[in-house]
Parts: sequence; C-alpha cells; structure tokens
Amino acid sequence: MIYLVIIILGLVIDRLTKIYAVNNLMGKNIDGKVFNLTYLENRGAAFGILQDKRLIFIILTTAIVIYLLYYFIKNIKTSPMILNLSLAMIISGAIGNFYDRLIQGYVVDFLEFSFVQFPVFNVADILVTAGCALMIIYILLHGDK
Repeated sequence: MIYLVIIILGLVIDRLTKIYAVNNLMGKNIDGKVFNLTYLENRGAAFGILQDKRLIFIILTTAIVIYLLYYFIKNIKTSPMILNLSLAMIISGAIGNFYDRLIQGYVVDFLEFSFVQFPVFNVADILVTAGCALMIIYILLHGDK
C-alpha cells in the first residue's frame, strides 16, 4: 500500500532531519542561498502562535489524526488518488510534530528561507502544507460531488 509507505517515509525523514538539527545546529546557523539551517524550539503552532499551549495541541492533534485515519481507512478504496495522497501527507506531518510535542514539549524547526522573511519550519510542516494544498486542489476540482 503506497499510502502507508508515504506516511512511514514522511515520519522517518522528519525524525532523521530533526535529529540532525538537534545534533548539528544548536547554537550555530548554516546560511545558504535558498535555505538557512536555523535551530528553533517551537512551543506553539504555525508561525509561533499559542506559545506553551502544549495540552491543547496534544488533544487537538489526537482528535484530528484519529478522525483523518478513520476517514482515510474507511474511504481508501473509493477516494481519488489525490485525496488519499493529501490525507497520507497530512497524517504523516501531523504525527511527526505530535511526536515532538508529546515527547519533548516542543517542535524542532530548522528550515528557513534565506531570501524572504518566513517562519522557521520542518519536514512535517512541509508534509502538512503540501497535503493541504493537494486537498484544496481536490476540493476545487471535485467539490460538487
């Protein structure tokens, strides 16, 4: 099942890159032409909002991931590939950041665009964002069904 591979591969890449960031970027930044590698402990949500509201994130993420997994498993055979792919990516990214919040109390962020002001992010954030973008495309193309 390709979607399970996507979920697991996303989790593995997210964990490995965060481990790299913890072991190599604490206290030093690596500046590049497109990305800077900048270690950050994010105790909030996207863009740093709701700092130190860990319990809220754990409860919300648990509820959302359980629902997404239920919907995904129930509809995997009848849903279009783009929807299944988007759900797999969102689930993988959500679990990746959930793991950080649950185990460490914060999410490790380390990717920063060097050419524009944008919050520091991680692989799990990329998965959630790309999955949401695919879901928006799905809704725009198939929203009337």
